[in-house]
Amino acid sequence: MSMSKPKVIVTIAPTGGMATKKMNPNLPTQPQEIADDVYRCYNAGASVVAVHARRADDQATCDPAVYTRINRLIRDRCDIVLNNSTGGGIDGDMVRPLPNGLWEIQWEQRLKGIEGEGAEMCTLDAQTVIASFGGKEILVATPPSRIRQIAQMMKDRGIKPEWEVFSLHDVVADVPRALNEGLDAGRPFVNIVIGANAFQGGLPYTPRLLQTMVDHLPRDSVFNVSAIGPAQLPASMHSLLLGGHVRVGLEDNLYYEHGVLATNVQLVERLVRLVREMGYEPATPSEARDIIGLPQLH
Repeated sequence: MSMSKPKVIVTIAPTGGMATKKMNPNLPTQPQEIADDVYRCYNAGASVVAVHARRADDQATCDPAVYTRINRLIRDRCDIVLNNSTGGGIDGDMVRPLPNGLWEIQWEQRLKGIEGEGAEMCTLDAQTVIASFGGKEILVATPPSRIRQIAQMMKDRGIKPEWEVFSLHDVVADVPRALNEGLDAGRPFVNIVIGANAFQGGLPYTPRLLQTMVDHLPRDSVFNVSAIGPAQLPASMHSLLLGGHVRVGLEDNLYYEHGVLATNVQLVERLVRLVREMGYEPATPSEARDIIGLPQLH
């Protein structure tokens, strides 16, 4: 009797809000580039895309018009799940200096990330951290009142939050508080970001730390692991073993191996091979919607 293989969501994060083409010329930044790259990744087995928008000068933005353009270009080609960022990035429209010497990722700019047409999910960073980049210490302030505000705005628009967590506190306090307040219908989808060494409040990847995060997830969670840099591959395999889903892409990791720059498609193709070698099967976008609890496209 043949058993059907468990389905695993493979997310591609092609762009992010931090990397530049100087770091890796394969990074897609403009809407058509992003859409073309995402279509290749979809054909390679990705079922969710984590979209970040960039301005015409490649700096970070959450401009709804840019998100709408990217979403439409992708949707014209395939049915991959569209997950738009409300994190933005570390330059461009997203940051401003504060009088205390810190910089800040602007809340009102982050809120614009949920206004792009076509988004099925949006990231909800359920934590307050300091991100250190380019000599700047950038405050990413997401207190409970803001979590409540953005979650309610998503709920009103029929958008599913992807709860982004960096630490154990986010997992045991911030996300359960929001769930107890009824801010997410159905199963929560939690994205564990690990290995983010530039974020004060983030955790390095070790098997024990990831195991601890997963052990403390809210009941009935669907979880995904986004590991940064060299942690991307081992943490993805570990996520599979723990019953989770996987993510790769140039947002999180610019290299295929030490000293060798990657493309998004290479990263997806390798992960899909490994998922299959481990006895799983990559989910289709339709299967991913069922797992996450999203309505199917009409």
